[in-house]
Amino acid sequence: MSEERKATLTIDGKTFDFPILKGVHGNDVIDIRTLGAKTGCFTYDAGFMSTASCQSSITFIDGEKGELLYCGYPIEQLADKCNFLEVAYLLRNRELPNADQKAKFEGTIRKHTLVHDQLTRFYNGFRRDAHPMAVIVGVVGALSAFYHHGMDYSNVEHRDICFQRIIAKLPTIIALAYRYNTGLPFMYPRNDLDYASNFMYMMFGVPSEEYKINPILSRALDIIFTLHADHEQNASTSTVRLAGSSEANPFACVASGISCLWGPAHGGANEACLNMLEEIGDVSRVGEYIKRAKDKNDSFKLMGFGHRIYKNFDPRSKLMGKVCADVLAELGLENNRLFKLAKALEKIALEDDYFVEKKLYPNVDFYSGIVQKALGIPTTMFTCVFALARTAGWLAQWEEMITDPDYKIGRPRQLYIGAARRNVPDIGKR
Repeated sequence: MSEERKATLTIDGKTFDFPILKGVHGNDVIDIRTLGAKTGCFTYDAGFMSTASCQSSITFIDGEKGELLYCGYPIEQLADKCNFLEVAYLLRNRELPNADQKAKFEGTIRKHTLVHDQLTRFYNGFRRDAHPMAVIVGVVGALSAFYHHGMDYSNVEHRDICFQRIIAKLPTIIALAYRYNTGLPFMYPRNDLDYASNFMYMMFGVPSEEYKINPILSRALDIIFTLHADHEQNASTSTVRLAGSSEANPFACVASGISCLWGPAHGGANEACLNMLEEIGDVSRVGEYIKRAKDKNDSFKLMGFGHRIYKNFDPRSKLMGKVCADVLAELGLENNRLFKLAKALEKIALEDDYFVEKKLYPNVDFYSGIVQKALGIPTTMFTCVFALARTAGWLAQWEEMITDPDYKIGRPRQLYIGAARRNVPDIGKR
């Protein structure tokens, strides 16, 4: 048996030992839970970039290798061999479903896709031109008013029901937000369609004619869901965990995650990519903008390239690049102005020494925006689609936290830099 490893901290000549914990993958972690009591000090880590806030068995990212694992399975294999609902099942249960479990889970999801009729009236309370993310934050949060009484989330069966409800209803809620925004009549879910196809039907179907499912397009959307289902302890996932640590209703916790995801630094990258392509405008101007991207004094940024976590190729981007090619070929859009521009930009960035040396590879957002635009999804809905997919991860993370014996309500510390203690002067002396 190996001796326990320790980290020793010296403060004012006094030494303090803290155990070093080792995970299956990734960096070792110094356990500083007793730091405050032992030393009277806290750590300072803005953005929590060097702080492990939890133990998790769900997702692992190796940014140096460009590797993403869901419960140990490489994302490449999951995207190729599984559909999104199988992946959602995996994130929650840590194992892929067998044939019977898959059929039962998918059947249960179909039965929960409808939303309460009163909930559909909520949409009328929003301005017609409200951003869809604002709408779904409100509507998802309102689910807590419909599914709160009698729920005990320490009960695994109640957590089962909660997981099924949210996963099933998010496509419906998001599609209704789109229909409300565009003035189209609401389309309700069909139990004969798979998850991604049902979402496309509710988004783009019309009552006056039959909606034909294109399996290549619905499969592409399903892969987008899988690639965005979870991504370790990112900002929105940490938000869901922090909200959940107070024992808040899980629907409200998911709404908090959606709110965080709405921030342009988190969930808006693919929309920013398309806006950038529109700004460039034409293939003939790619060289000009590449030059601007290299200029430190130019405010222009090349969106969709590089990643804060991945220092190698984002594994999701390779998969999304192939999906992008399949979708464009199916729709005959290979020569579309915007898509030709994107391919030209991608080619230069992959071959240019500046981008190769800095490892500024195309990331998943670069391709996913192009795919969604080709599918007919407007840019204002891109982050909604992201939220739909990420909800599976949020709920798995939420449940992992509230069932962890070590879990406590989140309470970060601070380094106070304000005024020192002082007395309030009399009003005449102010």
